[in-house]
Amino acid sequence: MKVDGTRLDPVRIQLVWNRLLAIVEEQAQTLMRTAFSTVVREAGDLSAGVFDTSGAMLAQAVTGTPGHVNAMAASVGKFLKKYPLAELAPGDVLLTNDPWDGTGHLNDFTVVTPVFRDGACIALFACTSHIADVGGRGFGADAEKVYEEGLNIPIGHLFRAGGRNETLLSILAANVRDPVVAEGDLYSLAACNDSGGRRLLETLDDFGLDGIDEVGQTILETSETAMRREIGALPDGRFEYAMRVDGYDRPVDLKAVLEIDGDALSVDFAGSSPTSGFGINVPLPYTEAYATFGVRCLVGNAIPNNAGSLRCVTVTAPPGCILNALPPCAVSARHAIGQMLPDVVLGCLEQALPGRAPAEGASCIWNPVFLGAAAADNFPGEDFVINPIFNGGTGARPGKDGLSTTAFPSGVRTTPTEINEVTSPLVIWRKEYRRDSGGAGRNRGGLGQVIEIGHRRGAPFQVSKMFDRVRFPARGRAGGGDGSPGRVYLKDGADLPGKGKDLVPAGATLVFETPGGGGMGDPATRDTRAVAADLEAGLVTSGTSRPPH
Repeated sequence: MKVDGTRLDPVRIQLVWNRLLAIVEEQAQTLMRTAFSTVVREAGDLSAGVFDTSGAMLAQAVTGTPGHVNAMAASVGKFLKKYPLAELAPGDVLLTNDPWDGTGHLNDFTVVTPVFRDGACIALFACTSHIADVGGRGFGADAEKVYEEGLNIPIGHLFRAGGRNETLLSILAANVRDPVVAEGDLYSLAACNDSGGRRLLETLDDFGLDGIDEVGQTILETSETAMRREIGALPDGRFEYAMRVDGYDRPVDLKAVLEIDGDALSVDFAGSSPTSGFGINVPLPYTEAYATFGVRCLVGNAIPNNAGSLRCVTVTAPPGCILNALPPCAVSARHAIGQMLPDVVLGCLEQALPGRAPAEGASCIWNPVFLGAAAADNFPGEDFVINPIFNGGTGARPGKDGLSTTAFPSGVRTTPTEINEVTSPLVIWRKEYRRDSGGAGRNRGGLGQVIEIGHRRGAPFQVSKMFDRVRFPARGRAGGGDGSPGRVYLKDGADLPGKGKDLVPAGATLVFETPGGGGMGDPATRDTRAVAADLEAGLVTSGTSRPPH
């Protein structure tokens, strides 16, 4: 790695680093612009990154979710184990949606593309996105084994030397409800990596470099050193936290022990509930992804998220527990449990760093799958699948209120109402803040929302639900009140469970009330101006702006 016979100096290394960040962000934007699935195009449910030739992630796009990014970071090495660099050629594109080799469930496809320069592989690009349908029962929590959840594609070729894997694409088309969308999303993933590869080659030309492994090593060493310095500044100790969430047929206990010893930090989930008989189980890579993200929310959050900083945090869970589910456990709704893990980790860190962690939030996104129903009540059967995203409130933050209707920790955006309506026969009749849903406190929890949905022709339709915080709300911190639990019901009808597939009858309106975040601090100490502002905005009523007497 030389320029004019000399090693790159720190300034030029910084310039290369800045270019890498720009490249991976353009990579992610390419994926969003070309994706067929609205959950990718509109909500940013994706990840993108650049890797050195050993499979270590050097940089990730800001656009994307921690579950995708951090699980993808661990997956590229698995690709190289099956297909070493010597077996790859220009024009090769690899893929998998295996939950244990990718990002935790079959709807996520991870695509890896080697980049060649003068006949040698000099880097790899990887990306992940959520494909709306992969066959089987469809995206949901109802399956008992992974075999029921759709098509499982082991690590293999999407393109080989530039030629399409026609056998793979024909199998995919025969097993999904919308083959055009599924195939289009795979092309978008390949285009995403191709964009990154072209920009990287331009960068190497600009800086007179043969490859990025040497500068990449400097990036990783710098990141690891900085992260270990941050951990080393924390108090040594053992910190425990537990949280109970809804589960499917019975509650699930999530227990963590976070240990800090010098510049090493570990999180162990021993004592958490065993695997479920339904699709809420979490493969270990997804557990590692969100637990690590929980640490990074408070520790080293200004340090680049790459293989160097990630290796400073060790995450373990006993095989057979719900956070280390083994094949063939059903895992489709792994996010319903996995996205709760940052709250658990932050509960541990609050003991090590008092006053730094937010209260618990809704955490798990509310992402129903709406499907057409069979012919009934003089309505013809219709075939549609959409996967919109709705969010609850985050927990109150130190010194600030929680964020309303915001996806934390996933970071995905809400899909616009107009997009949901134009891609389906459904109508969203109402969508507004859910008054009084944020937990009371000196700092109030973020609000959830109320959504009313019906069929524009009054026909029946199906909904697959993977929601949490219906039975067990987000808890407040330091004397703050709990957020409101979520609720699912038919307007003028019965309540529905938070998980599982249900039929919405002809003419009925489905209502979601997403959960609120927990409050922080004694509600009696809330600034009167903040109370007045909440009342004026209609976010609270006079009866809940202060604690009950």
